[in-house]
Amino acid sequence: MRLIISSCLLGVACRYDGRSKPSAAVRDLARKAEVVGVCPEAASGLPVPRPPAEQRGGRVLLADGTDVTEEFRLGAARSLAKVRARPAPLAVLKAKSPSCGVHHIYDGTYTGSLTEGEGVFARLLEEEGICVVSEEVVESCKPSVEHPVAIVLGTGLGHLAKLVRPVRRVDYHDVEGFPEEARPMAGHSFEATIGSIDDVPVVVYPGRIHLYQGYSAAEVTSLVRHAHRLGCRDVIFACATGAIRGNAEPGLGILCDQINLTGRNPLAEWDEVRGVDNPFVDMTDAYSPYLRTLARSVAEDEGIEVAEGVYAGVLGPCFETEAEVRALAGLGVSYVGMSTVNEVIMARALGMNVLGLTLATNYSGASDTSHQSVLEESGRKEEEFQKLVRGVLRML
Repeated sequence: MRLIISSCLLGVACRYDGRSKPSAAVRDLARKAEVVGVCPEAASGLPVPRPPAEQRGGRVLLADGTDVTEEFRLGAARSLAKVRARPAPLAVLKAKSPSCGVHHIYDGTYTGSLTEGEGVFARLLEEEGICVVSEEVVESCKPSVEHPVAIVLGTGLGHLAKLVRPVRRVDYHDVEGFPEEARPMAGHSFEATIGSIDDVPVVVYPGRIHLYQGYSAAEVTSLVRHAHRLGCRDVIFACATGAIRGNAEPGLGILCDQINLTGRNPLAEWDEVRGVDNPFVDMTDAYSPYLRTLARSVAEDEGIEVAEGVYAGVLGPCFETEAEVRALAGLGVSYVGMSTVNEVIMARALGMNVLGLTLATNYSGASDTSHQSVLEESGRKEEEFQKLVRGVLRML
């Protein structure tokens, strides 16, 4: 995997103040990849050190009032040429900088206040179709004993739990909000394992309950709240789905967005939402672009064929009719299943970073689809699925 990274985050003294701003999480990520180091401001020919610069009214000004917009554009163009010579799918840039800031930059008052916007160089990378994040995203996603990665597994995918080096186990019935009467279906297990996979701290939930079994959205998302209470900041949801013919093929997929067609929302049933002034959750980029890019890169490095598409969650338990398949295709849906969407809503409400993986075991609406055929196809893809998840964990 190749990465574009701001040189100052790697310890290079190229900032306006003559210093660097190293990030331990970014440096750890860099050790696992080929790195293209960039500093647009140094590439512009501006001296180091110099007065700080901020964007104001579409221009870049030094603190002494000097307009350096053209220098910043030149440095960004030179850095982009360097990137084009060694293409990479992901860039990790210094937060808030007038060159490298992602989504938020200093507002030009030199008071530390922020405004929405992109750095000059960050904007060029985004126009190239490169996923651009700040070091804050990498740091947020970095697992630790205090912040393990939660992995929630769907039908036939629970075999990943066998890879965990266990520290302790938790019966689902000991999880607050999980229904006492619930019993696992075929392909599911109701015992979470806390431990590690390849030395990465994890909490693996090898099964789930579903709305179509008569459980509420609040009950279905109890495992997500449990993971959050354990300190998990990242959560990987894996589910078996049907592929919408014409939009996707059976096989492994990465979820990039979702449509909730279940008619339920866990936040409408969650007691903690009552009395909250702002119960509305932003679902933009509900599936983390950073985690999705890591997963695509791992798949490419491992030679795993993987697609990416929109997931539609339906109530179930019947498989889709031909008319429903045509309607879903018209909505731009690639994968359809009976889980995950409510869990993702809860995870985003709790501020968690989400990666969605699916195994499309068949075409949606196919006449020969059955629960048993889903289990059988999951077994055939076990090795590739494990390699993909383990690769993502190692990169984190």
